Amino acid sequence: MKIAIYSRGGETIREEDILLLLSELERRKINCYIHHLFYRQINYLFNPGQYDTFVDAGDLDDSFECVISLGGDGTLLDTLTFIRDSNIPVLGINFGRLGFLATIGRGEFTDAVNALANQTYVIDKRTLIHLDASIPLFGKTPYALNEFAIHKRDTSSMIRIHTYLNGEFLNTYWADGIIVATPTGSTGYSLSCNGPVLFPESGSFIITPVAPHNLNVRPIVIPDDSIVSFEIEGRSDQFICALDSRKEIVNKDIQLAVKKEEFTINLVRLSENSFLQTLRGKLSWGLDKRN
Repeated sequence: MKIAIYSRGGETIREEDILLLLSELERRKINCYIHHLFYRQINYLFNPGQYDTFVDAGDLDDSFECVISLGGDGTLLDTLTFIRDSNIPVLGINFGRLGFLATIGRGEFTDAVNALANQTYVIDKRTLIHLDASIPLFGKTPYALNEFAIHKRDTSSMIRIHTYLNGEFLNTYWADGIIVATPTGSTGYSLSCNGPVLFPESGSFIITPVAPHNLNVRPIVIPDDSIVSFEIEGRSDQFICALDSRKEIVNKDIQLAVKKEEFTINLVRLSENSFLQTLRGKLSWGLDKRN
């Protein structure tokens, strides 16, 4: 069995955690390839040449059975740029804070590795959102797991976002920005802007304005087979266009549209975990002392 490991590194990932994970993988005779930048941070822990490395998506072929993401949700979102349409499952081990995507804790290494070795895990297929633009944006990865967002730059005035649903005018949002979130992204940026929580299999997108000037403007849930297009106006000539944690500065005359991506991403879940358990745990539901 062959897997890949990706991480940004950082002080939240301790040496003993790395050594424990690698020893568990070695014990189960699982070969691992470590992302070259992360390997440079930790190579003092190993003998030279003890582990192979990978550089980009081209190195991850169908011989890999899983990619392990070490970090928080942001690290897992970075990991997806290596996966693309390969269908390689991603297992997120949480060294961050909230962890809606990377749900496996640092104390569950043994359980996670056993699940990989015995193939007793569950695959959650998650919808992606795809960006089309009148100029090339985001290279070979014009997709996002959480959300697409348009946002004003820095302290510039609010922007006017003319929004169309399947070519029909929906609304002009006078706001700091707008979010189109997937069900997976409904617990992220959209939630912080008062968007609803969606179940991963709901087959919907959420359009959520960011700090709208009109108080009667609220998030709206739409079918995920819709095409949402935008025209931007504002005093500034440029605005921010973002896919998950990646962003580009673009001119306001750029034409943008988003739709459901043709492929999905496979997230590994231990069979005893569920979306409801994650919601209750991360949002502290049911912990009211009055209950």
